[in-house]
Parts: sequence; C-alpha cells; structure tokens
Amino acid sequence: MAEGLKLRTARTMKWNVIDRLSQQVLYAITGIVLARELTQADFGLVGAVLIFQAFANLLVDSGFSSALLQRKAPTRLDYSSVLWFNLLVAAALYAILWVCAPLIAQCFENDQRLIPLSRVMFLSFILNAAAIVQTNRFMKEMNVRPVAMSNAIGLAAGAVVGIWLAVSGCGAWAIVWQTIVAAAVKTSLLWIISRWTPLLRLSWHALRSFMSVGLGMMFTSLLNTIFLNLYSFFIGNRVGLVSLGYYTQSDKWSKMGSASISQVLTSTFVPVLSSVQDDAPRFRRMVRRMNRVTAYITVPAMLGLAVLATPLFHTLFGAKWDPSILLFRILLIRGIFVVLNSLYGNYMLALGRSKAIVAMETVRDVTAVIALAVTFPYMAIVTPTDPVWGVTVMLWGQLAATVISWIVALVTVSRITGVSAFAFVTDNLPYLALTLVAAAPVIPLLGSSLAPWLQLFAGFAAGLAVYLIANFLLRSRVQSDAIAYFRGRL
Repeated sequence: MAEGLKLRTARTMKWNVIDRLSQQVLYAITGIVLARELTQADFGLVGAVLIFQAFANLLVDSGFSSALLQRKAPTRLDYSSVLWFNLLVAAALYAILWVCAPLIAQCFENDQRLIPLSRVMFLSFILNAAAIVQTNRFMKEMNVRPVAMSNAIGLAAGAVVGIWLAVSGCGAWAIVWQTIVAAAVKTSLLWIISRWTPLLRLSWHALRSFMSVGLGMMFTSLLNTIFLNLYSFFIGNRVGLVSLGYYTQSDKWSKMGSASISQVLTSTFVPVLSSVQDDAPRFRRMVRRMNRVTAYITVPAMLGLAVLATPLFHTLFGAKWDPSILLFRILLIRGIFVVLNSLYGNYMLALGRSKAIVAMETVRDVTAVIALAVTFPYMAIVTPTDPVWGVTVMLWGQLAATVISWIVALVTVSRITGVSAFAFVTDNLPYLALTLVAAAPVIPLLGSSLAPWLQLFAGFAAGLAVYLIANFLLRSRVQSDAIAYFRGRL
C-alpha cells in the first residue's frame, strides 16, 4: 500500500513537472518575442489589467477547488454545484468589471486604452471558471497527464496568436488575445478529454458543506492576491506605466520559478497528504520527506537563476530590460520563502486547518503592508540611470517582510504537524549549502569576456554538474529515488 502510494505520488509529480515545464517553455518563447517587440508601456498596460483580473479569478474560484482537493471522496453533485456556482459568479463579475472599465483607466494616468483592453481580457476568467472543476477532478484522481496536455496545447495556440499579433504591430493586444485563445483552447480540451458532464443542478447544501474549508481558503487567497498585486497597483499609480512594465517583466519571469514549484507541490502533495490525514506518524514522515524534496528543487533553481540573471536577460532581450535584472534577483530570493510558505499551507490544508492558514496569511500581509508603508516614500524616486530605484527599495522591504512571515509560518506548522521547527530547517539547510558550493565555479564565468549566451550555458552546466555530483557523493536519498524512478525501478 505504501509503495503504491509512493509510486502514484512520483507519477503525479512527474506529470506535474512536465506540465509546468512545458508551460514555462511556451511562456518563455512567447515572452522573449513579446519582450523584444513590445514596449515597456505595453507591458505596463497589461500589468494594470491583470491586477483586477487576479481578484476576479479569486472570487470565481471561491476557495471551493481547495476544499474539493481536501475532501476524500467528492460526489458528482459536489462537483456540479461548484461548477455552476463558479460560472454564475464569473458572469456577474464580468458584467460589473465591464461597467467599471473607465474607472480602471482613471487609476492609471487615465489611459483610455485600458477600457477596451480590460473588457476583452476579462473574458478569460469566464473561460477559466469552466475549467476549474475539470482540472480538479483529474488532480483528485492523481491523473495529471490530461491537464498537462490541455495546458500545453492551449498555450501553444495562444503563443502562435500572440507572436503573430506582436510582430504585426498590435502592441498590448497581442498579450490580451494570447491569453484569451490559450484559455479557450485549454478549457475546450479538458471538457473533451474528461467526458464528464455535470448534473443540471446546484445544491446549496453541497456548497455549504465546503464552507468551513472553502471560505477559509478563499479569504487566504484574497489576502495573498492583495499581497501580490498591491505592488503593481502602487507602482503603476504612483511611479507610472513604464516602471510598472519593468516590474511586471521581472515579476513574470521570477514567478515562472516560484509559482510553478508551488503549483506542482500543491497538486501533488495535497491529495496524497489528505489520504493519510488520520495517520499522524505516517503524515509526519511524509512531511519530512516533502520538505527535503522541495528544498532539493527550489533552492538551487531560484538561487541559480539569481546568479545567472544578467547573462540570462542579455541573451534573451539584449540590454532593453536591464533595469529589471536586480528586481528579478530580489524576487527570486523572496520566491524561496514564498514556496516554503506555500508548502506549509499545503500541510495545514491537508489537515483541514483553514483557520491556521488564514492566520498565517494575515501575519504575512500585515508584515508586507508595514514594509510597504516604510518604503512608500521612496517608491517614486528615479534617477537618470535607474528608473526603478524606488521600486528596488520597496522590494528589499518586501523580502524582509517575507522572511519574518516565514518564521511565523514555521512555528505555526511545527505546532500543527508535530514536526519540530528544527527538523524543518535541517531538512532545508543541506541543499542550501550544496547550492552555494555549486555557485563557486559559476561566479568567475560571469566576469569573463565570454558572450552572454556562453556565460549562461557554461554557468548552468557547471553549476548543475557540481550540484548533482555533490548530492551523489553525499548519497542524497531524494536524488537517488528520483533517478531510480526515472529508470523504472519503483
């Protein structure tokens, strides 16, 4: 039984990684073309729209998808009720935001281009609402392959449209239609592949049964969305759309790491942990193992990208986005703690401790707001050579706030799971040490006269080789299990 669960977990993580990797490759290809073809102001326009879309997506989901994952055996009526509720909320929100589009433009230099852009872009959350339950069903079954295929094909279709429109000179509309096409294709494929049809019924009793976990998770997500989008709003409103464009670019590329890892962990670990939530010793053993798996992947990925940030940006974009490089590095370092906080939230979600998750999220947002208040007077400062000087100060403050909230989350999750805080930290430290060792041969390459693409390739190869060899010599159980799985020995 234990071996079967271990195998299913490994298979689920494999397809989650394939899903996220294929998405990031397609995002990267499209992003490189768009970053070269579009202006900083174009990215700022879309970044402004995405602030409001993030809140709309949150309200559409209502936290019920997390509650469905946490429940051991959701019924067809449960899934149907969540689906119809999501679609009703999506339609209502779209009508409200369509009317409010002129007010959105007023928040950002009264740029009238935002009105039609936002009205079209907001269609995507209706399309995504139709995909939430279908995606959730596959995740609950630990059958991620159809989700990965649908995401990849949808993103490929969106990439074709986005690149064509960008090269044709359509500006910010390229990103808007890329988003719409990707969402439409993905959702259509999920419905076709699943062959699942909902009941023509919405049960308020079924929805109420999700309230304790669902509302807690929705409130947590609301705080998290405010936390993530507060910066974009103030940068666009106080500093301008060009500076928002630089921030949006650094934020987008850094999230390809942190958001991808967090999503893989949630979709892989929560269903597994929820299945053993009543077996405390086994749950604690799985927590320790998941700590090490997360650190093995997250720490070298995020710190490695931070070290190679300059040759990466110069290889992809030339010098056009240089002001984004330092922002990108700060966001990557903060991303390590974001992933860990998300992991701790998964442990508490699997145990149904939504109130603790809300409390943890509240602490994180309070510290973020305090840091924002402290750095707010400096945010609008720019210099002739640095258009994001004030934004950089703001991000250093947010990094400090994230570290503080991680400490609070560490104490909270230790109390709830019964795994000591010391054990959580010692599960992570070896991989931090090995990552620093792996960075040693990379840093001298960055100061060489090699072309940026050679610095990037040589630095990546050297760092990866040292990290893998060091783990092999120290007999890392995580790495040996991963190799054994891909050889078919599990």
